[in-house]
Amino acid sequence: MTDSIVKQIQQRQQAVRAQIEALEAASRQLASALATLAGPGRPPARRGRPPRQRKPARKRRMSAAGRAAIAAAARKRWAKVRRAKAGQRAAKPAKKRKMSAAGRAAIVAAVKARWAKVRAAKAAQGK
Repeated sequence: MTDSIVKQIQQRQQAVRAQIEALEAASRQLASALATLAGPGRPPARRGRPPRQRKPARKRRMSAAGRAAIAAAARKRWAKVRRAKAGQRAAKPAKKRKMSAAGRAAIVAAVKARWAKVRAAKAAQGK
């Protein structure tokens, strides 16, 4: 009894394998047919919904009044920039501080004393 069941299962298995091989062969045949239809260098056929057709873009035209309004706004902006620059130019730069004659004389005297000290040290070292 178990032998007959095993034989039936084996027969069924062989039948399924034969069907699978037949389906694979049919699949290969269809794939090659599609490849020949597509031809070399062509992309494969698109799947899904076709792309939406777009209307050609119309050239936009501006009315003379619109152009005039934009030009007036630009002139107004540039006038504002020029006014701001003119205000900056009018401001006087900060005055430079000047040194008094007495201050300058004090600095000169200190530099001379320093160099005299350096020379004296060199002379004492050289003896």
